[in-house]
Formats: sequence, C-alpha cells, structure tokens
Amino acid sequence: MRLCICLVFLSFILCASADWSAISRAGRFVKDAAGGAWDMLRAYKDMREANYKNADKYFHARGNYDAAQRGPGGAWAAKVISDARENWQSDVSGRGAEDTRADQEANQWGRNGGDPNRYRPRGLPSKY
Repeated sequence: MRLCICLVFLSFILCASADWSAISRAGRFVKDAAGGAWDMLRAYKDMREANYKNADKYFHARGNYDAAQRGPGGAWAAKVISDARENWQSDVSGRGAEDTRADQEANQWGRNGGDPNRYRPRGLPSKY
C-alpha cells in the first residue's frame, strides 16, 4: 500500500514539473502521424479507384507528399507505412527489386516535398 501511495505521489510531482511544451509537441506529433496515415490511406484508395495504368508511382509520391506536409509526425507515418508496404510487396507479390526501388524513389520524392506530378501519367483524370 505504501508503495502504491508513493508511486501516485511521484506521478503527481512528475506531472506538476513536466515540460508542457514537450507534451504539446508529442501530442502534435501523434496528431500529425494519424493525419499522415489517413493521407496514405486516401492515396491508396484513390489509386485503387482510378485503376489507371502506370499511375502507382504518382499515388506513392502523392500520399507521401500529403503526409509529410503535416510535419514530422506525418513524414514519419509515411515512411513507416511505405517501408512496410514495400517490404511486404517485395517478399510476397514477386514484382521484383526494380519495382520496389522505383516505388521507394517516388515515396522519398514525395516525402522530401517534391511535386508528385513528376510521376503523373498522361490522361489520369484531374480528380486525382
């Protein structure tokens, strides 16, 4: 019982002396990461809906670009999601190392603020 009371007391002390700006930054990072994950999902859904030949690199770049525009949390989420997808794709789909390399190039281009339209194929509807 004493240990529990001590832990509660220490928690109050830590919270009272916490750097609220650090807590705020952490909260912002999490919010940006969630928004970035949503941006990646939206780009994936658009890619599936468009079903347009040679458009996958554009959607890779666009999803990463949109996510990274949210800030460090969004860029982090884009990198984690992109890397996980490419690792899975290279292991399971059999599309090959060259396709994975090209996808990662488009991912990085978008995350670094490059214009996703660099990868936009001719004739892709303006909706996307």
